[in-house]
This record gives sequence, C-alpha cells and structure tokens, in this order.
Amino acid sequence: MIFDQIIETILPPIIGFLELLGIFVVTVSTVHAFWQYLGNTFFHRNYALQFELAEGLAEGLEFKMAAEILKTVLVREMSELLILGAVIILRALLSMLIHFELKNNSHTQSGEQPAAK
Repeated sequence: MIFDQIIETILPPIIGFLELLGIFVVTVSTVHAFWQYLGNTFFHRNYALQFELAEGLAEGLEFKMAAEILKTVLVREMSELLILGAVIILRALLSMLIHFELKNNSHTQSGEQPAAK
C-alpha cells in the first residue's frame, strides 16, 4: 500500500516533465526548421529541412510515448486504459510513419531506389 502511494506521488511530476520535454523538442525542432526554410527561400540555400523537422518530431513523440507508457501505471478503470491504449497506438503509428518517411527520403536523395516489396 505504501508503495502505491509513493508511485501515485512521484509519477505525475515525472510524466509532466516527459510531456514538457516532448513539447520542447517539437517546438525547438519546428522553429529551427522554419529558420532553415527561410534561409532556403530567401538566400537560396540547399538545406534538407525535412529531415531535421521529421527527426525532431520523432524525438518529441518518443518523449510523449514514454509519458503515456508511465501513465499506464496510474490507470484505475478499463475505460481509461482503452483511451490510453488508443493514444499510444496513434503516437506509435505517427512515429513509424515519420521514420518510414525519413528512410524513404534518405534513399531517394542518395540516389538509391527504395526496396521493392
């Protein structure tokens, strides 16, 4: 019982911190990618900002997923677990989509053809 109280006391700040880290990573990545976009547009640079933005989004999603996984410890009802499971699945799918896009774009830019299925 004491262990449950310790978990219920310590876990919410850790979850909040992970959520904030995810928000921070996504925000910084977006601002940096936008800055590079302005450089590409007005100064005709050739910076691959799609990779940087996608990597930042993927990293931010990883922090958010870690927070969601920790939230499963605090779940008390089945309805909460279903909602949490749906959120985790959506974030995992987004993360996989971003990684797939990064991998596909890196093959295209290096001149390789993506592997046929």
